[in-house]
Amino acid sequence: MQAVREFRALSKRASTLSIAAYPERFNVEVIPSEPFLIVPETSSERREYIPIGWMEPPTIPSNLVRIIPNASRQLFALLTSAMHMSWVRHIGGRLKSDYRYSIGLVYNTFPLPPGGLEALAGLANHAESVLAARDAFPNECLAALYDPDLMPTRLRRAHHELDRKVDRLYRKSGFSSDRERVEYLFGLYEATVAPMATLAARSRRPRRKN
Repeated sequence: MQAVREFRALSKRASTLSIAAYPERFNVEVIPSEPFLIVPETSSERREYIPIGWMEPPTIPSNLVRIIPNASRQLFALLTSAMHMSWVRHIGGRLKSDYRYSIGLVYNTFPLPPGGLEALAGLANHAESVLAARDAFPNECLAALYDPDLMPTRLRRAHHELDRKVDRLYRKSGFSSDRERVEYLFGLYEATVAPMATLAARSRRPRRKN
């Protein structure tokens, strides 16, 4: 503790100097007060789904994950669906060839189904099915459960049932491929941003003098 105190006291950063007298504290403390959803920033490209799940205080999330406070079961279901994964694969960045999840680039731009948040109400039961399938293997970590070669049949089945439900929230006929999903999502995204692009273009036009 004394070594940490002395190290921080020599720093030129004001934020580090301010906690030099408290060597037992982390330099950056993000401690949610409620259960929070964790999305790993990097995940293997081999996975059909990015393994996401809840953690609780006093767990301190690291800088290698993205967190979503107060996430609902419905949101969890949407983010762990094939529809969202198609967006991740085509929009998200890469670390070598692995998925890189970004809040700004992936999460904030992901189009909701035409019915908006209200349309997600029916996903809670499917989320519980996925979580129950995970709980059936208490000695396995998420990395093993979502390995494409080791994924338990029960968990895979729960995900596929969830995928069908989410697909039909976007289009009644569903989708036959990942490409169909992402093409449809691009259409929704363009329809969403078009009005904003029009307003931005108008604001840039020079005003005529009377």
